[in-house]
Amino acid sequence: MRPEILFPLFAPARSLPGIGPRMEKLVEKLAGPNVVDLLWHLPSGLIDRRERPKISETRDGEIATMEVTIGLHVPARRKGLPYRIHIHDETGEMQLVFFNPRADYLARTFPEGAKRIISGRIDFYQGEPQMTHPDHVVAPEEIDKLPLLEATYPLTAGLPQKSIQKAVSGALERVPELTEWQDAGWLAKNSYPAWHDAVTQAHYPQSLADLKPEAPARERLAFDEFLSNQLALGLVRLRMKKLPGREIAGDGRLRKKVVTALPFALTGAQSRALREIDDDMHSSHRMLRLLQGDVGSGKTVVALLAMLNAVEAGYQAAMMAPTEILARQHYAALEPLCAETGVRIALLTGRDKGRQRAEILQDAATGELDILVGTHSLFQADVAFHALALAVVDEQHRFGVHQRLELSSKGGKGTDVLVMTATPIPRTLTLTAYGDMEVSKLDEKPPGRKPVDTRAMPLEKLDDVVTAMRRALKAGAQVYWVCPLVEESDEVDAAAAEERYKHLHGIFGDSVALIHGRMKPAEKDAVMMRFEKGEARILVATTVIEVGVNVPNATVMVIEHAERFGLAQLHQLRGRVGRGADKSTCLLLYASSLGETAAARIRIMRETEDGFRIAEEDLRLRGAGELLGTRQSGLPEFRIADAESQSELLAAAYDDARMILERDPELETERGKALRILLYLFERDEAIRYLRSG
Repeated sequence: MRPEILFPLFAPARSLPGIGPRMEKLVEKLAGPNVVDLLWHLPSGLIDRRERPKISETRDGEIATMEVTIGLHVPARRKGLPYRIHIHDETGEMQLVFFNPRADYLARTFPEGAKRIISGRIDFYQGEPQMTHPDHVVAPEEIDKLPLLEATYPLTAGLPQKSIQKAVSGALERVPELTEWQDAGWLAKNSYPAWHDAVTQAHYPQSLADLKPEAPARERLAFDEFLSNQLALGLVRLRMKKLPGREIAGDGRLRKKVVTALPFALTGAQSRALREIDDDMHSSHRMLRLLQGDVGSGKTVVALLAMLNAVEAGYQAAMMAPTEILARQHYAALEPLCAETGVRIALLTGRDKGRQRAEILQDAATGELDILVGTHSLFQADVAFHALALAVVDEQHRFGVHQRLELSSKGGKGTDVLVMTATPIPRTLTLTAYGDMEVSKLDEKPPGRKPVDTRAMPLEKLDDVVTAMRRALKAGAQVYWVCPLVEESDEVDAAAAEERYKHLHGIFGDSVALIHGRMKPAEKDAVMMRFEKGEARILVATTVIEVGVNVPNATVMVIEHAERFGLAQLHQLRGRVGRGADKSTCLLLYASSLGETAAARIRIMRETEDGFRIAEEDLRLRGAGELLGTRQSGLPEFRIADAESQSELLAAAYDDARMILERDPELETERGKALRILLYLFERDEAIRYLRSG
């Protein structure tokens, strides 16, 4: 339960003065629903009113604070025109502009001949400076009423700067004095302020340098956030180690049959990963291991051999995928290999109803099934296993920590968990999203896998692309054509899959098929079936095909508006071709006006097929939050910290968390109790629950 001292921070934002129902929605959209969310919404700019430029020194677009003399008032001659007030100093003249003002207010505030200090944004109109609705107006003798330094915040439409400033100010008044959780020596070494001071200083910067991530107050808060994340993951890891597991050691008979049936030998990386998995499964503790491999590195085979180890030992295994398409793909790949060995395997998705579903559930519960493949449906309460010993979770970036732990609880005494991703993950993100796991890497491609010829062309040469497609189709190829949007958008200038489908259907007829995320699962499956059978030769798609689609005959990948995709996405999409014996091509079509980042992405795609290098470059170009195209549930959203630019700080937090938990695994010392507060503060409540559950 959250400690009482934090209650004021976790009150709804509407409890702050000035936040009514309308404002509440805007604040929640911008920062979050609670008071504490405003503390993490840090300023992005600073207005410094300590300088007093002259009128002649003003620049267009800047916020200026000047002492001026009030001149002639010129009321609006008709509705819709502005009210103007002439002002001057010894260097020149300008105008103050007001729309729909109260004349009596202006007369009182700006008496002719009086001196005033005004502050606001300068706009040049017809070559002359003017200021529309000044932010502040005071008489020289009232200078103490003028905020000399004012932090400005990122905004959302409809939310004025003054409103968010007032809300943050109210939030800061509720910040309690908390027992320090950071090591005193560490704070002193880095010149970090105490936590309460750090929050205050972050919101009241004294210079532009205070807005930078390396400013002591901000860096201290970022370290706090990293530490809360690493402690939470560390506690999950400890809990997994505490929970009793099974010592699972098969006799190798089923594995031997599958390995013999494979058309290729295992790579060195596959064999190494398998040894690491076996060691974990043989131990008395539960396994929690990440298997990350590049596109085509053979993760599915490793997963099957791991599951067979469980089956050989008399247990069951499950494999969970994020989409029905991917689950069906896995089942289709595994079923023939299982048939070779007599292993009983079934598929369970959300679409399975009635008698068929009941039979699968009964077979899983009684132990008649050895391996069950499925989607999120494996989480449902009515799914029970007789003796689940291994859960394999594919495309882990789509799942979070809690989901993988939930699945592991399905096995009663203890279920080993192996999670897989075809998105190679940079070290910094491995620490933040997968710090609770051990990691195995597949960094070799199976022998015989041919490189994909990657080319880039401007969209203006679309006709040449169509001509080349004709030749490829005549030679028996199949083609993916990927677009970034489902329908036209005014906000994003990108070709729509539906429009491209109409265009290509007009040229190639019914050999063209369309698939996108808005289609029903049954519709998508039917389209994929047509493409897999070769009935459709061209598949126009959105990124719904990013993972899990395996059609060896598809040797051409066209990615339209490639500049709109992240590197990891481009790499995943390219990995859909090059799976058969024939030479494959990936064509990146781009808009002619390429930005620097987009050009860098396309250059890297042409230079390398190494997914681990691509992942590092993608992190560098886009940052952690957008690495996978969207913010995924498996990646923590940091409010202050930045895993890319502050990777050294993250590594320090990782080391600190490990040391803390080695010395005080229950967080029972004085520092440990303070660290519990930190976990609650950054909403790592689940970690506390794991701590209490023993």
